[in-house]
Amino acid sequence: MTSSDDSGYVHDPSAFDDDGTRTESVDDNWDDGPVHPEQVDREFDWRGWVVVGMIIVAFLIAPIAITLWPPGVGYRFALLILPLVPALFLALTAVWATTRP
Repeated sequence: MTSSDDSGYVHDPSAFDDDGTRTESVDDNWDDGPVHPEQVDREFDWRGWVVVGMIIVAFLIAPIAITLWPPGVGYRFALLILPLVPALFLALTAVWATTRP
């Protein structure tokens, strides 16, 4: 087994000049830099409106449901589960809406 068989770093003397500084290789320009946000084709379409709907559910409907929850059922459920479920759906919807193919 040689040092190049383990897929680790292998020192290449030809990649350095006489002063010891690294010369630019072909693989150094593999990243062209980030794309400016104005160049990306994204609009506020129906996915954005789904996120807005989930925000309304999470911030309006869930607190109203907590205040109207009957006290005999249990406050643990009302104060933990009722806010948690819309927050979970809001998080999943936001991730779904922002990841595009």
